[in-house]
Amino acid sequence: MRVANAPCSWGVLEFDGMEKSAPFAQVLDEIASTGYAGTELGDWGFMPTDPPRLSDELAKRRLAMLGAFVPVRLADPAAHGPGLETAVRTARLLAATGEAPLVVLADDCGRDRMRVARAGRIIRDDSLSPEQWAVFARGCDDVARAVRDVTGLRTVFHPHCASFVETPWEVDELMARTDPSLVGLCVDTGHLSFAGGDPIDVYRRHASRVWHVHFKDFEPNVLARARGASWDYFETMRHGVFCELGRGNVDFPAMLAGLRAAGYDDWIVVEQDVLPGMGSPEQSARRNREYLRGLGL
Repeated sequence: MRVANAPCSWGVLEFDGMEKSAPFAQVLDEIASTGYAGTELGDWGFMPTDPPRLSDELAKRRLAMLGAFVPVRLADPAAHGPGLETAVRTARLLAATGEAPLVVLADDCGRDRMRVARAGRIIRDDSLSPEQWAVFARGCDDVARAVRDVTGLRTVFHPHCASFVETPWEVDELMARTDPSLVGLCVDTGHLSFAGGDPIDVYRRHASRVWHVHFKDFEPNVLARARGASWDYFETMRHGVFCELGRGNVDFPAMLAGLRAAGYDDWIVVEQDVLPGMGSPEQSARRNREYLRGLGL
């Protein structure tokens, strides 16, 4: 396994009004200098979208390009066409610059007010109806098929808080409804923990479809405060619910043991959503890398 870090750890976030980051060159410099071997693309336009230039920027820092987060409003059939076009455009750039990169598909989180307000405390009655699930799963398959047919790249689905696939049972439902030859799973330890799940258990149930892993920690005390103060997902993020690795409740030693036992030998991508006032992204990235070295990674 090799270790990467993602631009969201420098504040490159997919939510309107929340993106606050250094220039891409500084972010890439700091990813490389803090000991990581790869990265993801970040929001479209954050890094160069010209393949030769992007390849050059990565090569001179000896960084691999692993994938890109592509949010699509999958519960809305009218959004499938534009979402598919965005995913294919992104995949073309990845295919021209990456080392077997992946499209990291997700529901367009933050669009549904109820899911934003109730993130971390979703109950089954909050989930999609059977008819909505059919639309959602069809959209996933269609995007993944187009990405594969046009570029040859694979697609993984990323469960995400404040979206329609957040909880373990929603992950199970989506995996049951999508084509396993088209749609893999990205296990994100922080989002699954925020949702009340056990990322190790989710991984074990779907190990054959886990093609990508994000290491993100989760601070349960912040979620407890959020419940008392009625914070929504974004306010909870601003209070640091996704903390540095080893400071929350994710059992990373056990997660690594599970990955190794199942023969996972691909990338681990560190993510720590950083917002203004939450400290130095470079220093956090360095501490996160040192923590993983202490686990033999």
